[in-house]
Amino acid sequence: MSNLADSPHPTRPAIAWIGLGIMGSPMAENLIKAGYAVTGYTLEADKLERLAAAGGTAATDIASAVADADVIITMVPASPHVEAIAYGPDGILENAKSGALLIDMSSITPQTSIDLAKNAAQKGIRVLDAPVSGGEAGAIEAVLSIMVGGRQTDFDTAKPILEALGKTIVLCGPHGSGQTVKAANQLIVAVNIQACAEAVVFLEKSGVDLPAALDVLGGGLAGSTVLARKTGNFINRDFKPGFRIDLHHKDMGIVTDAARTVGAALPVGSVVASLVASLRAQGDGGLDHSALLRGVERLSGYDLKD
Repeated sequence: MSNLADSPHPTRPAIAWIGLGIMGSPMAENLIKAGYAVTGYTLEADKLERLAAAGGTAATDIASAVADADVIITMVPASPHVEAIAYGPDGILENAKSGALLIDMSSITPQTSIDLAKNAAQKGIRVLDAPVSGGEAGAIEAVLSIMVGGRQTDFDTAKPILEALGKTIVLCGPHGSGQTVKAANQLIVAVNIQACAEAVVFLEKSGVDLPAALDVLGGGLAGSTVLARKTGNFINRDFKPGFRIDLHHKDMGIVTDAARTVGAALPVGSVVASLVASLRAQGDGGLDHSALLRGVERLSGYDLKD
């Protein structure tokens, strides 16, 4: 017998979800669990099958996915991907109904979000940029931090939906503001991971019990969400991607470029951006960003078994 609590609520907005990757799939599934009707589209057939198995509807293309949607949520890797799905005859803006709300949860440049909102307004489509932080675990557990840019009225409309995806949901300012805050987030996360990675190698080379050391560090001022989330990755050298180095490289490019535009110096961030780029050049781009540890290991004379 079906559970009525798990069935889509008839008064809730119909949602189209475009992009069902590491983050998008569990996020879409959390909306289904919350009672929303979700129609999804992505390029990978197995991800569409996963959505259907979770109770969603798989669409054959973007146009059919968004045609009847009240709210369209996108979660794709970078600015070019957002532009590819938004524009053109087969894109979101040409096929969504007037009055629809487009929530882009991708991490892209602030200017891309500003341009998208301007172009969508000409079609009567409202837009919020709403990038997230928390990684795969945060997406699965629905405890993401969501930083939003756009109009207050649209934020108020979106908030019940976003509350099914995250725990900390804040309107940060006009269009593009969510992306600016996300860029700052990625700066902090990268520098934090790098510091943790350096500490791990220092502790190991000093002969200290690494799990014990990280446990006590996590309880003091050195403790952070990064350390709490990534301790297992560091200890076990488990770099299965929750958030890939490739994507963090893209984000470091966004923050360094945006900082240059506004005249903000990033002396430490620029160094870490170079270290992230170095990992990609050495073939580690598909690994989790905790693999910054591998860069410190190489510099410290470890014989890595690639």
